[in-house]
Amino acid sequence: MDKILEGLVSSSHPLPLKRVIVRKVVESAEHWLDEAQCEAMFDLTTRLILEGQDPFQRQVGHQVLEAYARYHRPEFESFFNKTFVLGLLQQGYHSLDRKDVAILDYIHNGLKLIMSCPSVLDLFSLLQVEVLRMVCERPEPQLCARLSDLLTDFVQCIPKGKLSVTFCQQLVRTIGHFQCVSTQEKELREYVSQVTKVSNLLQNIWKAEPSTLLPSLQEVFASISSTDSSFEPSVALASLVQHIPLQMITVLIRSLTTDPNVKDASMTQALCRMIDWLSWPLAQHVDTWVIALLKGLAAVQKFTILIDVTLLKIELVFNRLWFPLVRPGALAVLSHMLLSFQHSPEAFHLIVPHVVSLVHSFKSDGLPSSTAFLVQLTELIHCMMYHYSGFPDLYEPILEAIKDFPKPSEEKIKLILSQSAWTSQSNSLASCLSRLSGKSETGKTGLINLGNTCYMNSVIQALFMATDFRRQVLSLNLNGCNSLMKKLQHLFAFLAHTQREAYAPRVFFEASRPPWFTPRSQQDCSEYLRFLLDRLHEEEKILKVQSSHKPSESLGCNESSLQEVASKAAVLAESPCTSDGEKTLIEKMFGGKLRTHICCLNCRSTSQKVEAFTDLSLAFCPSSSVENLSFQDPASSASTQDGGLTQASVPGPSEEPGVYNPATAAFVCDSAMNERMLGSPSDEFCCTENTCVPSESSTILVNKDVPQKPGGGSTPSVTDLLNYFLAPEILTGDNQYYCENCASLQNAEKTMQITEEPEYLILTLLRFSYDQKYHVRRKILDNVSLPLVLELPVKRTTSFSSLSESWSIDVDFTDISENLAKKLKPSGTEETCCSRLVPYLLSSVVVHSGISSESGHYYSYARNITGTESSYQMCHQSETLALASSQSHFLERNSPSAVIEQDLENKEMSKEWFLFNDSRVTFTSFQSVQKITSRFPKDTAYVLLYKKQNSTNGLNGNSSTSGLWVNGDPPLQKELMDAITKDNKLYLQEQELNARARALQAASASCSFRPNGFDDNDPPGSCGPTGGGGGGGFNTVGRLVF
Repeated sequence: MDKILEGLVSSSHPLPLKRVIVRKVVESAEHWLDEAQCEAMFDLTTRLILEGQDPFQRQVGHQVLEAYARYHRPEFESFFNKTFVLGLLQQGYHSLDRKDVAILDYIHNGLKLIMSCPSVLDLFSLLQVEVLRMVCERPEPQLCARLSDLLTDFVQCIPKGKLSVTFCQQLVRTIGHFQCVSTQEKELREYVSQVTKVSNLLQNIWKAEPSTLLPSLQEVFASISSTDSSFEPSVALASLVQHIPLQMITVLIRSLTTDPNVKDASMTQALCRMIDWLSWPLAQHVDTWVIALLKGLAAVQKFTILIDVTLLKIELVFNRLWFPLVRPGALAVLSHMLLSFQHSPEAFHLIVPHVVSLVHSFKSDGLPSSTAFLVQLTELIHCMMYHYSGFPDLYEPILEAIKDFPKPSEEKIKLILSQSAWTSQSNSLASCLSRLSGKSETGKTGLINLGNTCYMNSVIQALFMATDFRRQVLSLNLNGCNSLMKKLQHLFAFLAHTQREAYAPRVFFEASRPPWFTPRSQQDCSEYLRFLLDRLHEEEKILKVQSSHKPSESLGCNESSLQEVASKAAVLAESPCTSDGEKTLIEKMFGGKLRTHICCLNCRSTSQKVEAFTDLSLAFCPSSSVENLSFQDPASSASTQDGGLTQASVPGPSEEPGVYNPATAAFVCDSAMNERMLGSPSDEFCCTENTCVPSESSTILVNKDVPQKPGGGSTPSVTDLLNYFLAPEILTGDNQYYCENCASLQNAEKTMQITEEPEYLILTLLRFSYDQKYHVRRKILDNVSLPLVLELPVKRTTSFSSLSESWSIDVDFTDISENLAKKLKPSGTEETCCSRLVPYLLSSVVVHSGISSESGHYYSYARNITGTESSYQMCHQSETLALASSQSHFLERNSPSAVIEQDLENKEMSKEWFLFNDSRVTFTSFQSVQKITSRFPKDTAYVLLYKKQNSTNGLNGNSSTSGLWVNGDPPLQKELMDAITKDNKLYLQEQELNARARALQAASASCSFRPNGFDDNDPPGSCGPTGGGGGGGFNTVGRLVF
């Protein structure tokens, strides 16, 4: 068989034929073979894997080897023995060098194949010695990364005991020798990935064997403090910093700065190289360690080192501000270096020539992150110019460049300078842990970005600021339930009551992330919101069935009877749900109803369907968005999550109706009708024959050209997009409607009316589309005016005509005419409708910053609005408007609501709007919300939440029955309160540890050259080596000598 395979792979037969024969060879592995035949096959496949001339030969080698090793395990165990593996590692394979990564990959795969065999223990013992030898030879980053992969999968191969310490030290030295000479982005990304794998291996070893950490750190310091000019340690050592526990920072820095064996030249070299680490893109906490070392040196009055390093590196640190990935850390280090260098303007004047160009560049890019950065930089510049006045020729260009940014008060400048001087560092060493500070002045809690999770953070903050919804979630009794709603309740409780500045929603993210969302990649916040509401809605339906099925048991989320419960929930959905008591919380808060009416223009028969929705997706009018698109790479089209919540969409001019795919992003063409539905199978389209059609005199023509092309007139508003959404359209051409009465395709008129308004109206602006003609993904960058007051036209039906035939619930209405122009035609019904305009106030806005759905950033503006904030004037005005427009389906641009909106905008100055940008929460204003796109063209409103204004809110019944609600929010259940109390206590303990660290630092600063550092016994709860009663394996760190 091996001869057949060898001849096959080297033959000139077509590749498909080769694959068929290879498949037969793989299948033949099940048959019995003697030992010689097996060995011959293993020899051949090993040669193909290691010396194959093309990818096909190597692939065939892997496939056949795996098959024969699986069915002939004893023979493969005999082949893949200790002698063979040792020969590969020390001598290579034929012409293949022993340092080739293919050999490590082969051994890695071989270990997987014999993992269950006894002989694998001998191989583990062998590899423990060999991997140490390999590391001592200083392998290249690629080989070292492959070795890290092997050791991560097979930790039994990692050297043990004293050899483990030696292995970690040698691995640190190896990282110090890494170099990447390429300047290509692809090669640089690969290099960073390789370094990350090696540093992660070290982290795992440190966690498994804590005794290896301190020797490793000694090796790091020995490398970066070396004054040997012939060797420059790699900046890749920065990748290790993020794995060093921050709790050790005070003790380690104190040990370094007070050790008499560390010479000033070595300390200067080490500090300079740590500052160089700011260039490493993925390193975390480098700025924290650099600032801690600067403060530690100031505490022991080693000012010569500080002066030399500052003058040598200040320009390099300033230049790092140009790079977004390292900008926050660089700004923190720059601020500390400048503010502490108060004896001379020399350091500040080194960067003065570069300030203006940096400010102009960041002002022109229009990104919120750039604006926030410039605010911080401007404050720093004002402090320095205040301290070093008398240089108008140098400062006038800078003052002109930063004139539009706020200037700190003189009192604030004095306070900053007084706290930052070198002479003030003796009692403030641990202040570098400022990230543990409490909430911002807004009193709101941010959400930590877990790796491109801004799409979730922005949505969660918008939902949290939906006051009535938040109160309802917090008031639910979910004890004993592990549902998604319970996790949302937990998250809301922490956002409301934690003392931390920002909260990490890891548990909720893992529970709520749609399965097709790739972790750590940017996603569509609208799609996430739809999935989240759908999950919450379906879960509550199941729980309602569980509680009715087993009333004597506590409400649980066990899955033993999931099929039965799901079937009962489906039956429950079959019957109309009109009572608020029967609705889920999602239906109560976000659910509305939309009636779609289709009239055949040939026989005048009509069909209609009433569906529930939780959000409306508003397309841009074709005339307004053609010229203002950003082109991106092609990608797949629309998506949403299967389940009780469905979505009907209409392809755009260049799209054909396609198969619905939940694994792709939820983007629809810019002319789509895309409603988020809470489907009820009983509310289906029904067809009625010979239904009366109204006369043309009863219709109101709407100006479809209100939204102008960019730069050509007025900015389209949300009102215009809502008009366009509700406007009638003619189904013609390829989009004709199949009339059952005519038994053929016919031209038809489709109209939509909102028959029941939600408490919270969610509007998604369809900014992302896929153009099949050019195969590009586009984002519509048009500015859209966001009215503070939105009036939603609602037509309540008091009687219906007789309904007969029904349509299937999954019918799509498609319109692929050239411009998708919706033309108003005569229509009517025998129903009696009561039309009124329901006023809504803008509650929150989720903004997408960027030009692509697969990249960019999300943040949100929001404010607190409850259902009881409406005034009598507004309600009275709305009633008047409803009577005046009883025959109109649509909103008029010159509606009297503009008067109300202007009045509310005038009062808006006294109300609080908040900007939620991941961990950062700041005050803002409605004016900033309105002008966001005009100021920053890539930042566009994407998802809007409006709160219905009504004099009485039926959902507030619970609040009136409980006198314990604080500021309108319900009291937390004991389980939640205990969790928050425990976390807040932990937070206070962290603050106490920092305070104790500062006290210990102050005590040690009086004896700068104390050789042994801390006493052997540290006070309980301190951040010393045995603080808190747990030595943790670090009880030698107090006397650490690097």
